[in-house]
Amino acid sequence: MPPNARRTTLATIARAAGVSVATVSKVVNDRGGVAPRTRARVQELLHQHDYLAPVFRHTEAAQSPTIEVQFRGDLKSYVAEALEGIIDSAAELGASVVIGRASRAPHWTRDLVSAGRRALIAITGVYTAAHLDELARAGLPLVVLDPLHLPDSRVNSVGATNFAGGLAATRHLLSLGHRRVAYLGGPTMAVCNQARVHGYRAAMEAEGAPVPDAYVQPGDFTYGAGLLGAAALLDLEAPPTAIFAGNDEIALGVVETARARGLRVPEDLSVVGFDDTNLARMASPPLTTVRQPLREMGGAALRTALRVANGEKLESHHIELATELVVRASTAPPR
Repeated sequence: MPPNARRTTLATIARAAGVSVATVSKVVNDRGGVAPRTRARVQELLHQHDYLAPVFRHTEAAQSPTIEVQFRGDLKSYVAEALEGIIDSAAELGASVVIGRASRAPHWTRDLVSAGRRALIAITGVYTAAHLDELARAGLPLVVLDPLHLPDSRVNSVGATNFAGGLAATRHLLSLGHRRVAYLGGPTMAVCNQARVHGYRAAMEAEGAPVPDAYVQPGDFTYGAGLLGAAALLDLEAPPTAIFAGNDEIALGVVETARARGLRVPEDLSVVGFDDTNLARMASPPLTTVRQPLREMGGAALRTALRVANGEKLESHHIELATELVVRASTAPPR
């Protein structure tokens, strides 16, 4: 078992490698003047000893903090817009941002700390108790932007008013005269999806509109899920006249399935999305959708990460920004 990272010092590594402390320091800080074979030996010992470089070692790093931003899967429009908010806020506040895909490689937290990261922002990240323990041992604060699961009390997070968004989207369709309104969403256990479903059901119940079991279909936040889910809904004996999609990608899949069947949007089927990404504005027809303030959420996540890294006490572990219904051309009264 490797020694405890908190008790491992540069002197420990130097003695094991048979070199000076100055040489080990050069390797830790990625400076020159070290022979390749010696560097490799020192790096191997650093890994074996699970060495964590102090986060606040350099005055320059403290003056210009670097935040790691990680995301899972493809760089989709949703992620790109959140990243824009993070990058813009970092530029305003004099911070640096490093962007990468989520990694669970061995020693991943130690590598982040050794690279001088002050905090980690995860976009829709999923972190287990073991991950959080590792981050805590590394002294690396975590902020989750739009968490998929209810975050641990040790995690700071930024989200949006998903329930209010689901309520507004469904009320809009009901106000147009629709009664057969279906919800096509994301993963069942995703808290944002649960909140949108609850908003949808609350609006339907308040209006006295029926919600058959088949009208609520979970899936993934993907275009392909929209294609398949819309096909299943439109194959029902009493298909919906309107579909509220859990995000804009799903909504575009719904629109395409309707088009392939000879149905017109919105004349034959109304569609509402969620997020208001560039996809919604470029769609044909342009999507009615619930605007999730992704750029503002990114900025809030960046500011929260910097505050926690500086040791500030936060008023709340979770921040929610308001959603807003944006009406465009994909919704109309039922025929």
